[in-house]
Amino acid sequence: MSDRRRRKSLSIFRPPLAPLTPIDDELLDSGSPGTLKKRRPPSFAQDQSPSSCSTSAGVERTNSKRSLHRLMPKDRQRNSPKSARPSSLFGSLRSLSSLQDEDEKLTRTASSPSSLDSPSFAIPDVAAGMLIHHGPLPEAGPMFRRRCPYLVLTEFHVIQFKSQSRAADMFPGVPGAHNQSRSSVRHSRLSSSSSIHDLQSSSDGHHSVPLLHVVAVYKLDDGEPYFSIEIAYVNESTNHASTMTLQIHDPGEADTWLTAIRSAASKARMTSSITFPQGLIEYTARALEQEQDYDPNHFHMFKVVQRANKSGKRSSSDDLTKLTSKICILAIGMYKVHLVPLPKSTRTSSSISLSDTNAASHGIVSLASVNLQTFDDSFQLWFRHPFQPSLALHLSALCVHEIAVWLRQAAEYLRPEWTEQPFAWIVPQSLNDELLPVPAEGEENGAFDRTLTAYCAAYAIDTSNIRYSVNYACEDAPKFELLPTGNPRRPKYSSIELLAVLRALRYNETFNAISFSHISLDVLNGLCDHYGWEHTPWTTRSGVPVELEEQQKASVLIQEVRALAIKSRRLRRMDFSGCLARRPGSAGAIRDGACGICEALFPVCAKQYTNVDWIVLNGIQLSDVDIDYLYAAAIEKSCHFRAIEVAYCGLADRSFQATIQALSHQGATLECLNFSGNFARLEPLDLREYLDEFAYIRSVDFSNTYRTSGQEPLFELSTLTRWKLQELDLSRSSINAETILALADYLRNPQSGSLRSLRLIQCGLTGGNVDDLLQAMAGPTPRELHLFISGNHLEQEHERLIRAIGQSLAPTHVTMEMLEYKEEKNFRLLVLAWASNTSTSYLNMSKVSLPSAASSETIAALEHMLAENRALEFLNIAGEEAHLEVANFGVGLNRALTGLKRNKSLKVLHVEHQKLGMQGANTLASVLEENSTLLELHCASNGFSLQAFTVIVRSLAVNTTLLYLPCMDEDRAAAIRKFDREIENSRETGLRGLTAPTKATVNTMKRSIGAAMPGPLSFANRHSGPPLPHGKKQYTDMEASMVLNSISEKWDQEMAVMEGHLRRNYKLAHGLPLEKSWSGAATENERPRTGTSTGPTLRVGSDDATPIGEPSRQLGADVGATQTSAGEEDEGADEDEGETEAALMMSTKLNME
Repeated sequence: MSDRRRRKSLSIFRPPLAPLTPIDDELLDSGSPGTLKKRRPPSFAQDQSPSSCSTSAGVERTNSKRSLHRLMPKDRQRNSPKSARPSSLFGSLRSLSSLQDEDEKLTRTASSPSSLDSPSFAIPDVAAGMLIHHGPLPEAGPMFRRRCPYLVLTEFHVIQFKSQSRAADMFPGVPGAHNQSRSSVRHSRLSSSSSIHDLQSSSDGHHSVPLLHVVAVYKLDDGEPYFSIEIAYVNESTNHASTMTLQIHDPGEADTWLTAIRSAASKARMTSSITFPQGLIEYTARALEQEQDYDPNHFHMFKVVQRANKSGKRSSSDDLTKLTSKICILAIGMYKVHLVPLPKSTRTSSSISLSDTNAASHGIVSLASVNLQTFDDSFQLWFRHPFQPSLALHLSALCVHEIAVWLRQAAEYLRPEWTEQPFAWIVPQSLNDELLPVPAEGEENGAFDRTLTAYCAAYAIDTSNIRYSVNYACEDAPKFELLPTGNPRRPKYSSIELLAVLRALRYNETFNAISFSHISLDVLNGLCDHYGWEHTPWTTRSGVPVELEEQQKASVLIQEVRALAIKSRRLRRMDFSGCLARRPGSAGAIRDGACGICEALFPVCAKQYTNVDWIVLNGIQLSDVDIDYLYAAAIEKSCHFRAIEVAYCGLADRSFQATIQALSHQGATLECLNFSGNFARLEPLDLREYLDEFAYIRSVDFSNTYRTSGQEPLFELSTLTRWKLQELDLSRSSINAETILALADYLRNPQSGSLRSLRLIQCGLTGGNVDDLLQAMAGPTPRELHLFISGNHLEQEHERLIRAIGQSLAPTHVTMEMLEYKEEKNFRLLVLAWASNTSTSYLNMSKVSLPSAASSETIAALEHMLAENRALEFLNIAGEEAHLEVANFGVGLNRALTGLKRNKSLKVLHVEHQKLGMQGANTLASVLEENSTLLELHCASNGFSLQAFTVIVRSLAVNTTLLYLPCMDEDRAAAIRKFDREIENSRETGLRGLTAPTKATVNTMKRSIGAAMPGPLSFANRHSGPPLPHGKKQYTDMEASMVLNSISEKWDQEMAVMEGHLRRNYKLAHGLPLEKSWSGAATENERPRTGTSTGPTLRVGSDDATPIGEPSRQLGADVGATQTSAGEEDEGADEDEGETEAALMMSTKLNME
């Protein structure tokens, strides 16, 4: 079958990677560290070498076997003696993130750190480099202090001296203290809050910070009259992180120091070849792997400072140590942004440790704002989940521009179809000039899977719960179809899951149609998100502003549906059939019962913001507000609607009149009218003036409608010939004789040559009415038309219908289900008429109800039709099993099916629900042995036991044309229930309370199981004498469970055999090579065992039996000792009990052998 629909169950997250997978083998072999490039790579997926500021894909990872927790050392005992008082009165060094104290207080440990596989960094000497800037640090502590510290900035260091004279001794460019003018002291009032212990110190009284260790330089918003500058730095080899804070009273001098330090630090980074320590790369990669977000092609890491919102008053510079800024790793993964704490390092001497930073992850597609400061290294990232307030991250980094670029490219990679990213992008213009387009990777469906996975990762959604299919064999293909959830316990999607799907579909230019048919969207109707409007569609895809009222106040359903319509140029059709269950005026309904979809779509259609022109609203109860939206849009001829389907929408006379009147303005483009299932009564005279306006109608559906009484036909011939109909449906509607004559006249007219489907189901037609239609279809060749005449009174004037069918006046496709015959002979005449018919290739004659089981004459007629008809390629003679009604032909159908052995045209056969049983299985197996044209056999729900299923499967050994055979799930479940029922009955009643057939079944079952259970407790030994008294338990639960498990296992084995044969036939039909050589003849073990030939198969299957596995082979084998003749007509439970008894008796016989 050529079903081009593909179904997907979205489970996209890849499993965690193998431990310590190298990121780049080439770099691992070379051993040469990469350098930080001044300009970013030209593409998003291109590798970038790691630096002390950032790293990306292509980073070497060692081949050690350390895991993430091994990189984080265990807690150590704190040093009991308190550390000495700091040598500087300006305050101790403030930590950014404690590596030891859980309460985030400063501690001191030994200064013998161990690196994380880091290289030895060549830091230039303190005195080396050109002098860039210098200045004194006036008193910030006690007033009696005599000497002021002095700060010097060189190409490689920021150095703090105890006095200006010491600075002058090392740097000749610094004037001596006696030469310093009073004005120079006055203009630069600067104080420092820093650490002495983590700085590079010497006995000469100076302490330095290498610029290569600087992470960020930024201003502090502390609310004080002076200006504060913070320098965050971390030792590359030890991961010791600290800050230096400068308090400057002059704003001009503060800007000078800020610009000088930032410029010098950036220049030092770009001119150095320092890389991230290898252990730190491994540590960060493992952190992303734990979040299932590591991809070597999409991995970038940076050192950043995470700052708190610094506001309020502080009394002194010592309060600077109470801020909570922390240095951590910002890692950009495949779908998320991660803040990873620096790993702990072992120390044995005193140093200042940092507080641990809680790791956090945020979805890239949940990014709401990127804001870069122009005056320092600060930037803010805002993330927001639906229906929640935004979360702000205040960060700083020297490589802030590089972080922003990679974030932007990551967002564009995850949403490649989006022409406008839904977040604020506040960056310098120079950074916008550096952005490059993300290269396309050729993923199908416009990278829909990638975008949907990104939203699932950001919103913490299980991707396996979202299921969809893409239909390529429909009108307006390809068509996206959302399927029911993959969780049977929760059949409806949540609001977050629906938002992920809707936003992943936005901007998609692959799908021409989107369907949410029978997917509940009620959870979004009336739901508003008051925390942000970044996903509100303010413009169309081309940038045209959307001027609609109350955009911000609209519900999430309105905003998302509207965004789908206006953000895609290719989208033409949207199907919302049955997706809203709310009724007008019900509790929770918005705007007096408005459904929301009409408000979302029709205003944008009226203003030509979208190309959607086919809207399906079937099954949604529309209120007056919805009709107003529809009317306002439909009267605009510029909308060019092709269809607005409103079936089962609760339209009354007034709303129907307004709708058909509005749609008449679209007569030049409208292709479909669907008003089925509404309450309005059709007035033919009033309806005619509107119907005549439509010139290109292809499909008309007025099924399940009412009309006023009168002699006028529902459609005049002039109206029908005006259209170019392909489908006409008047099912379950009252059709008078004038309408039948109008249809017959239309079928004679050449204008009806385009009609492909005519549905007249349950219209009260008689055999004479159908004969009038068939006579009108007569022509030199069969009419290419599918005629539906199910549920009509065809037994009236039946002879006219029989004559027309026998004369081959019927079209190529006929469906006549649910026919009720009071006299069986009339049905027999119908069967004989179809036997001689040569015009119909598709016949659905299922669910036929006869007064009783088919007689031998009727069975002979069916056999004759199956054997002699040379035109039928599809035949459906399935029965029906309902609680109140059962329709089948009886066991005689087994003999009728033998006519298929001589059939040379039939390709598809349906015989479900006909209670064929074991005898029918033998018949079908024999047919499959001889028939070479049948491609599909639908025979499920026929009460097939495991033995019957095995017989059918084994017949495929010699059949090389059949391509489809059902899995028999219902028959399998029924067989297991049957054995379970037999077990329960024997426990409750005992042997004396059972009927003779059932008693034989139970005794045989016990002997079969007992023979397989060795020892004195086996059934063979325990029950060799008289039967147990009435009510005595016959066998244990374990033994019964073994029987049921063996049945299930054997069924699985037969399923595997069937799949293998069907796979072989498929390859033969399509000329594909077989997996192994096939001689074309079945081996002795593969030949079907029908009738009396099942014994050898059982022996072959039981040769390798073991005491424990024997029940599986006894009760699961294809025991076919039952030799039911073709003339037997056993029905009901007696036939089932006989089959079970025969199967168990054969099992016992084989066990004894």
